Amino acid sequence: MSPVHRRIGLAAVAVTVPAALVFTGVGVGQASDHLPSSSDVRHTHSAHKAAAASGLDDPAKKEIAMKLVSSAENSSLDWRAQFKYIEDIGDGRGYTAGIIGFCSGTGDMLELVEYYTQQKPGNVLAKYLPALRDVDGTDSHDGLDPNFTKDWKKAAADKAFQDAQEHERDRVYFNPAVKQSKDDGVGALGQFIYYDAIVMHGPGNSKYSFGGIRKTALSKAKSPAQGGNETTYLNAFLDARKEAMKSEEAHSDTSRVDTEQRKFLNEKNFDLAPPLKWKVYGDPYEINS
Repeated sequence: MSPVHRRIGLAAVAVTVPAALVFTGVGVGQASDHLPSSSDVRHTHSAHKAAAASGLDDPAKKEIAMKLVSSAENSSLDWRAQFKYIEDIGDGRGYTAGIIGFCSGTGDMLELVEYYTQQKPGNVLAKYLPALRDVDGTDSHDGLDPNFTKDWKKAAADKAFQDAQEHERDRVYFNPAVKQSKDDGVGALGQFIYYDAIVMHGPGNSKYSFGGIRKTALSKAKSPAQGGNETTYLNAFLDARKEAMKSEEAHSDTSRVDTEQRKFLNEKNFDLAPPLKWKVYGDPYEINS
């Protein structure tokens, strides 16, 4: 598959909006056709809280989520092979690299290398910190070329750098997405839908960031935590996600929503339980256990 489908436009706004500010407020949902009684709402809310309690942060479910994202980002289920991945895909965000597409132009790569250097001073990437600060917010390679990609791949063999990538993935993307989705009362599938959205669109509250997508969804349907129907709400979220994707030419292929996430939703697989079969960009994948 062409590079344009591998690591496109990840976390474009993460640098400017702290993760703690991503999920401000709860949107006002529209009433559903069937208005539940107060006892129904309490029952539904309690049931969804129980379901979400053992969600995507369960190790087995988290492994599935990493494979699903990797199928879209790297055309492979082997997400651990992506620690060494790095290239400029020409999306205006400089180098894109690692297991979640840390970008030199969006701040999350800088934060990763800063954290790695705190854990292991004098590492092979530490010398690039001044350049990473200079190119933040741009697509420039100034101070990084010609050896940054080679040194990134060298660092990727270091367990400390692998651990740093997982730490930053969880801190910036995974943990906030899971927390918000549990607060909204959705199960493991909805938690993955949130996670995939924050990976591509970044945290924040602008219209096409994760927070903006969620706000749009909540203006169309109530979340389960508000007494809404889970299928209806997640379909509204995916509709808003597609609108955000189509706002940028590089994201115009929405198959990761249409033939992956929406497929699981249509199958009512709210627990994201194997076996899972899906397609991304026309390529078939499956997870059987």
